[in-house]
Amino acid sequence: MFTGIVETTALIESCVDSGGCRYFTLSPNQVFDDLRIGDSVSVNGVCLTVTDFSKTTFNVAAVPETLKLTNLGHLKSGSEVNVERALKLGDRLGGHYVQGHVDTVGEIIQIEKEGDHALLVTISTNKNSYPYLVKKGYVTLDGMSITVIEVNQSSSTLFTVTFIPHTQDETVVKHYRVGTLINVELDILAKYVEKLLRGG
Repeated sequence: MFTGIVETTALIESCVDSGGCRYFTLSPNQVFDDLRIGDSVSVNGVCLTVTDFSKTTFNVAAVPETLKLTNLGHLKSGSEVNVERALKLGDRLGGHYVQGHVDTVGEIIQIEKEGDHALLVTISTNKNSYPYLVKKGYVTLDGMSITVIEVNQSSSTLFTVTFIPHTQDETVVKHYRVGTLINVELDILAKYVEKLLRGG
């Protein structure tokens, strides 16, 4: 379980494909001195398991299903990713409950300046996401807990979010361009509510 509050970014030191899986060695900009093999770490919002580590790096692997559903298959050596260690009992919950189970990949179709410093970003996703996107509700983008600004009523695939300057500076948002693919995790609470209302 994660909060969607990115701790730091990491550079992909190496990226190796083998047997349908992709093996990453990551170098976080903040030293993670408490990692253990088997720990869960969010990488661009994807919950992955630490398989090895050193003082400055850690290793994770993405299986074929993960590569199919996320943007990890598009990453390469030198790419920067958002990282967050799993939530500890007693920690502040600054964002919202994030599982690290990506639902789909969205695409940035527009980036606009909002005022002098903020960015208003329009994202296209699949129609299945529409029921779970609520104005002023939560969505997780590349592991970041973000508030939905607007859900396009004339299109069931578009929604907008705002990125404040701090988020732009401290996360992979600094690399976002039109056409960038983003991991999208929908709010798990919305899914449970829908299931209960359907009597499921």
